[in-house]
Amino acid sequence: MMILSPLKRSTSFPQLSRLSFGVGYATAARAPSKGLHEILERRPEDVVITFAKRTAMSRAKKGQLNDVPVDKLLHSLFRATLERTRLDPSKVDDICVGTCHPPSPLYISRAAAIAAGIPHKVPISTVNRLCSSGLMAIRNIAHSIQSGEAEVGLAVGVESMSMNPRPTPEITDIVDENPRSHDCIQPMGWTSEMVAQTYNISREKQDHYAYISHSRAEKALKSGKFASEIIPIETDGGVISVDDTVRPGVTVSSLSALKPVFPQWGPDENSGEATTTAGNASGVGDGAALCILTTRSRAQKEGWEVLGKWVWSSIVGVEPRVMGIAPVVAIPKLLESTGLKKEDVDLWEINEAFASQFAYCVEQLGVPIEKINPNGGSIALTHPLGMTGVRQVVTGLSELQRTGGQVLVTSMCIGSGMGAAGLFVNERV
Repeated sequence: MMILSPLKRSTSFPQLSRLSFGVGYATAARAPSKGLHEILERRPEDVVITFAKRTAMSRAKKGQLNDVPVDKLLHSLFRATLERTRLDPSKVDDICVGTCHPPSPLYISRAAAIAAGIPHKVPISTVNRLCSSGLMAIRNIAHSIQSGEAEVGLAVGVESMSMNPRPTPEITDIVDENPRSHDCIQPMGWTSEMVAQTYNISREKQDHYAYISHSRAEKALKSGKFASEIIPIETDGGVISVDDTVRPGVTVSSLSALKPVFPQWGPDENSGEATTTAGNASGVGDGAALCILTTRSRAQKEGWEVLGKWVWSSIVGVEPRVMGIAPVVAIPKLLESTGLKKEDVDLWEINEAFASQFAYCVEQLGVPIEKINPNGGSIALTHPLGMTGVRQVVTGLSELQRTGGQVLVTSMCIGSGMGAAGLFVNERV
């Protein structure tokens, strides 16, 4: 049987309007609250977050975590969390780990949890919905708590792109004959170029949005803002507590001087007109993040401080070749489900997979850039796939605690043509 490699055949496609995303999602259950007033109300049965931290992040292959396997990264994070919170691990009812590419992820996650001192009676699962895996871990634990199956759970996102880079997906001839199926497995850089070409996102515009991310992240790092969201962990190399991913001194001029990294996927592979570069694409990196979730009533009983509240999430499908536009579909679905307006949201953490898709999403959503990724996003900070969905919540709640804002929306596109969004409330106002 012959296996076809990605990009074996070229495809052509029409320009898409905002109303022709090829969205596919089933009708969801109603959110428990509708409108800002109800969402801000505090009820005993609310699913709340009592702890939200992340490790420092690291450049793949070159950074401080490049030789730390996923099980060791999880082990270090679990131990640091138990030490910081003094949580009795026997009170944990369930753990869900979002991760994408390590082999045998459930086995290594389970082993890491037990080695960190979490009793063997505490079950664990893993979830892989690519770039939203961390958000799906939060969602899974939240749903378990809502259903009464659990009262206390850990939601984790982790990825070592140094140790476990993206494997090349393989599909058979009969599946590959479907053009959308063929597009599902293409490299993410290809989808970036497809978004740029389909929606006429210029190289200059992409570099402009990339500069915003780099400059904001550099300022946040220098001011020490990230320290409040990072939990130091111990590895064989010592204590890791500061991101090594932010590149200082990035300018629009230095960004414009970079050559495209995917020239073969430009409008004409010989023209050099591809637009995605190492400076306007998310970094490849390593890291982990964790949230503790429970009910408000249980948190009050245990004396745990409530940091935030999980409200709702949305999952959508879009055309695989332009998967990056998915937040433009996932966010309106989330707002509709919860009865919110864009103006009700104080802070947006929208993942910057590539500047092409980020620019499109920002401008189509019509949200002021001042409210989006104020401390930079994945273009500057890096994008460890399984980690990002939890990292955005950690970063967003930490920022809202500084500014006094209340409502956070996170969102990301997902490889193969999907998108997700999550709604959270800051309660440390």
